[in-house]
Amino acid sequence: MKILVEDYDIVVVGAGHAGCEAALAGARLGLKTIMFTVSVDSIALMPCNPNVGGSSKGHLVRELDALGGEMGKNIDKTFIQSKMLNCSKGPAVHSLRAQADKQAYSNEMRKTLENTENLTIKQGEVTKLLVEDGKITGVKTYSGAIYNCKAVVLCTGTYLKARCIYGDISNYTGPNGLQAANYLTDSLKELGIEMFRFKTGTPARIAGNTIDYSKMEEQFGDERVVPFSFSTNPEDVQIEQKSCWLTYTNEKTHEIIRANLDRSPLYSGMIEGTGPRYCPSIEDKVVRFADKNRHQVFIEPEGLYTNEMYIGGMSSSLPEDVQEEMYHSVPGLEHAKIVKNAYAIEYDCINPRQLYPTLEFKKIKGLFSGGQFNGSSGYEEAAAQGLIAGINAAMEVKGQEQLILDRSEAYIGVLIDDLVTKENHEPYRMMTSRAEYRLLLRQDNADLRLRKKGYQVGLVSEEEYQKVLRKEEAIAREIERVEHATIGTTKEVQELLEQYNSTPLKSGSTLAELIRRPELSYEAIAPLDKERPELPWDVKEQVDINIKYDGYIRRQLKQVEQFKKLEAKKIPTDLDYEKVGSLRIEARQKLEEYRPISIGQASRISGVSPADISVLLVYLSSNR
Repeated sequence: MKILVEDYDIVVVGAGHAGCEAALAGARLGLKTIMFTVSVDSIALMPCNPNVGGSSKGHLVRELDALGGEMGKNIDKTFIQSKMLNCSKGPAVHSLRAQADKQAYSNEMRKTLENTENLTIKQGEVTKLLVEDGKITGVKTYSGAIYNCKAVVLCTGTYLKARCIYGDISNYTGPNGLQAANYLTDSLKELGIEMFRFKTGTPARIAGNTIDYSKMEEQFGDERVVPFSFSTNPEDVQIEQKSCWLTYTNEKTHEIIRANLDRSPLYSGMIEGTGPRYCPSIEDKVVRFADKNRHQVFIEPEGLYTNEMYIGGMSSSLPEDVQEEMYHSVPGLEHAKIVKNAYAIEYDCINPRQLYPTLEFKKIKGLFSGGQFNGSSGYEEAAAQGLIAGINAAMEVKGQEQLILDRSEAYIGVLIDDLVTKENHEPYRMMTSRAEYRLLLRQDNADLRLRKKGYQVGLVSEEEYQKVLRKEEAIAREIERVEHATIGTTKEVQELLEQYNSTPLKSGSTLAELIRRPELSYEAIAPLDKERPELPWDVKEQVDINIKYDGYIRRQLKQVEQFKKLEAKKIPTDLDYEKVGSLRIEARQKLEEYRPISIGQASRISGVSPADISVLLVYLSSNR
């Protein structure tokens, strides 16, 4: 029987947020790329909450944008509400979050992909990986067609052997009723790849015209919207925004849930997969936080094309009749009509310790992976990994050095390092607390940190790179000026200080010293600064932050210096740990299992002690 055979440089399996970024990176870097999806209508689908960003996730999107990714640009074109979160706290934890028009987001991303040179989109299910002598050579689809290639990026999301569950109903489909991918898991297992079974869930969707909003608190977007992408003109995102709404569960809601726990697949043993700890279902919240008499419920629009509303904070896998009763007990939802039931979804993914920090499999050369398939959760985490996997697949094909971001350079570095170095027994979610150097890794300076790397890789244009160099210069020049500009104790100065409840000056001061006062800022002292040049808002922001937090930033830079020293001490990938005398058995086993690429990475493996690291350092220095 004749079969279709085609040749490509890169094959991307999956067209979710990871797959889109991986495919775009490969194609934009000049390589012939094909992206497979079970349905072309599900490209960049948002099967859970249609939003991008949020605490720490906003950092990932801006970093991805700085490297040349697409997610930030796409949400800027399709958002319906935008908000900067954590503004009452310091700049390190400020995070942008935008509600998307779900359909518009997917359509816009599809348009971008379809109009990208070197990129082919194909509806079809990849069922088998073709490997020869430990190297990927291609993939096979359900129809028997073979696609030869030099690198493969797996971005299967939540589709592998997917099963949607609520009550005792179990449906073998992917999210949103889409087809599951049922065969690739077996191929992966045959190749010796260790698999996990994870779970996530989503709440019901409710008809917006059956909600009583008068019983809820209206949630508005920011008056002045900040774009996600550094390439977006800020004036283009000042649009009329849609409101979201806030309500709460109550004791009655909790009673309904408690009375039906025996019917929950979570507690009946019907669900085998491990769910995300930081995004629990409502039944999980009621059990775990029994002392709380209410939980927040956010009512968020799915888009401008529909009046369907997302019920944030109330994901569930309880039976259909319990869902009806439970949602109706929430103020404002008494007469709500459920459009789509809440459900849990189980799926296959890998143990990510099998990957290098480049997201290439240790055992199979040329095979990369990204997104929920790597055991993470969230659109943003997926997109960030997809971009890195796509870049490195392209570098592998081109025979160039692959890109690794470390923990001191980016939240993306923290995310990938955590996945490949730490033991993950549940879907991984990014949080600001996971980043030790978060004062340096702010979302506002992502372009200053990462544009150069995006440019070196080939995804950032010369124009964009020059723009960031000019910005760097302007910031440095202005900081230098305010550090040396002095003012005296004039009446104007004292009055302004009084206005901000700031201590009056007894002698002259530099402008920088005033900016460092907690109650003042670069903007606040503008009336006193007669020599001030006209500067863009993002330059002013950086000047303010860099001056205000100067001491803390310097301290973190010193810590990074120490960290870099350990990261620079490379470990040969073929090192025989049996030959390293005095290593404890547990450490030897763990090092053998994870195969770290540096002393820094080795030191972060659970079960490897500082004493083991000392032994390893001595061994490496004596065996150069």
